[in-house]
Amino acid sequence: MKHAGAAALATLKDLLDAIRARAGAREPRPGVFYRKGKAWLHFHEDAAGLFADLRLESEWQRFPVSDAPGQTALLAEIDRAISRN
Repeated sequence: MKHAGAAALATLKDLLDAIRARAGAREPRPGVFYRKGKAWLHFHEDAAGLFADLRLESEWQRFPVSDAPGQTALLAEIDRAISRN
């Protein structure tokens, strides 16, 4: 599964804007976020759709983000992660 390219990230503009509005994340490259100096969130694309990998504790968790319910679930998990740290 390859990292999401510019065209795929463009379809996630609203989601990316919502992530950027949250505190504590740095985005050195479009769609790649770091938090507390560690890779924290990035996106992938393949034939099955678009996915986000979010580091929770020391493990990566994959979220489907091709549709609104998946994006909502990702944002909720991001909010939980930020509130824990």
